[in-house]
Amino acid sequence: MSAQQGAVAAACAGFGRDVEQNLAQIGELITAARARDVRVLALPEACLGGYLSALGAGRDGSHDERPADLPPVMDLDGPELRRVAALAREMTVVVGLCESDGTDRYNTAVAVSGDGVLGAHRKVHQPLGESLFYAAGSEFGCVDTPAGRLGMLICYDKAFPEAARALALDGAEIVACISAWPASRTASAASLADDRWTRRFNLFDAARALENQVVWLAANQHGTFGRLRFVANAKVVGPGGDVLATTGLDAGLAVAELDVASALEEARRAMFHLGDRRPEAYAALGGQLVAHA
Repeated sequence: MSAQQGAVAAACAGFGRDVEQNLAQIGELITAARARDVRVLALPEACLGGYLSALGAGRDGSHDERPADLPPVMDLDGPELRRVAALAREMTVVVGLCESDGTDRYNTAVAVSGDGVLGAHRKVHQPLGESLFYAAGSEFGCVDTPAGRLGMLICYDKAFPEAARALALDGAEIVACISAWPASRTASAASLADDRWTRRFNLFDAARALENQVVWLAANQHGTFGRLRFVANAKVVGPGGDVLATTGLDAGLAVAELDVASALEEARRAMFHLGDRRPEAYAALGGQLVAHA
């Protein structure tokens, strides 16, 4: 079996402030994934230490909901990630945590294997007052893993086509988008299945996978934390935009068996979106977008 054959998976699970409990749950999810021959596992945003317990800032800076506390800060070379790496062994595992450079806090995704930290991504796009508690990342890039070239995004990043496209242009074969994606608080539905933010979460996943012809792993938090209720729906989306596996509204693992290289080659054989781009036609538009930012 080649390194790109086997299975890929995205997890849906709830994580709070208890780091030891988080690590135990991560271990259980990795064990379950290993039993199904998973090569790459995406865990939810903030699975080490939990996410913010409230969101709600307006563009004018007002904030009517504040989190009761903040996630603990962790180092990329710290003991928590070393423990996840020891659990991962041959598997590539993407986890979320709060990281600091000594001055600012960042909402960060980290890819680890038994060899240690493979790469990290600091969340660039910040929704609903998240900027009050985290600094923004400033770049997108991929890392090489035994299962293929991997790009990482966090939650709201996927609402911006440019973010996933930047990873695709950097050679991403797999994109792990880890989330703590909540239901709508202003127009909530009785059922999460009917919530407008559930529909948007699922739509973004399919669109980003299809337009970039990549394997897309969408992990998400489950249940509630503070004032937030998460939409679940962890999934694996193929490079044709088809949902290959999903947890729906349940906790658990969405697992899909596929040969990543073969799946990409098949999807790109007739129509290769990246190869058919016409960047010279977008240059003026790009300038306008920058000017209006």
